Amino acid sequence: MNSLATRRQILKSAALAAGALVAGPPARGMTQPDTAKPLPGDKPLFEISLAQWSLHRALQSKSLDPMDFPAVSARDYGVFAVEYVNSFYKDKLPDSTGVAALGADLKKRCDDVGVASVLIMCDGEGDLGDPDEAGRLKAVDRHKKWAELARALGCHSIRVNAASKGTREEQAKLAADGLRRLTEFCAGLGLCCIVENHGGLSSHGDWLADVMKRVGHPNVGTLPDFGNFYEYDRYKGVEEMMPFARGVSAKSHVFDDKGNETGTDYARMLRIVLKAGYRGRIGIEYEGEKTPEPEGIRATRKLLERLRIELTPEFAAKSGKP
Repeated sequence: MNSLATRRQILKSAALAAGALVAGPPARGMTQPDTAKPLPGDKPLFEISLAQWSLHRALQSKSLDPMDFPAVSARDYGVFAVEYVNSFYKDKLPDSTGVAALGADLKKRCDDVGVASVLIMCDGEGDLGDPDEAGRLKAVDRHKKWAELARALGCHSIRVNAASKGTREEQAKLAADGLRRLTEFCAGLGLCCIVENHGGLSSHGDWLADVMKRVGHPNVGTLPDFGNFYEYDRYKGVEEMMPFARGVSAKSHVFDDKGNETGTDYARMLRIVLKAGYRGRIGIEYEGEKTPEPEGIRATRKLLERLRIELTPEFAAKSGKP
């Protein structure tokens, strides 16, 4: 066994031991691993990943180095799959020439602790639905380095936005054009290009579903976020996005004394997700202010794990897409 495998095994064994010994909320460095309680011989209904934005305050204050995110996810939260946010790496990736170095460094850090890279959330690279064609093409090009990094890390997708201007119909056409161009590039790398409900018309599930149909490419998809619907019904929006989902983001803010998220009925939302046949990863994205980030992440994970167990008998007989 090589030293890399040894380190990975040691870390996972330590996490398992911690989970067996600790009662109640785990202490820092003593986090229970992401363990499912499926029916014998079955996989869990879904796996759990950690979105980097859950730690944005620590990252923005520089108390956490973004390069340490994979190790922190495994060591402190027992989550062995991560979702990156590009804004925390822009200084390390001004252009595509830095992809190889950054990709190799992050990939090694992930491998050292047995963490899988899921996707990269891309913001601030221009509007893919820019009414000006030159601006739209520039936005497509600016996203490409993140797609290249995603491939280097072994991610399945990059998450982008579908921002545009104009009438509802005009924005749908423009967003579909930019997304199709970027999706074709991603497909050449073996990646998917997925869109989150992230403000504007993208936070209208029916509009975003229409855009997906207009793009009409097997590598385009959605990332339904439990929040981010604003004036649109969140349950309706997630249901409309699920036929195209390649990931799901479990947004959380506040929890009651029973461990339930107060703004979203997680049981109802997960039933929508699972009924659609989705059996992939669900990402923890804690964004609350009242509870510190570590506690919010653990509370979200605990809620997802509890409901995963409770919903297993209901959905165990139903097959789903990976």
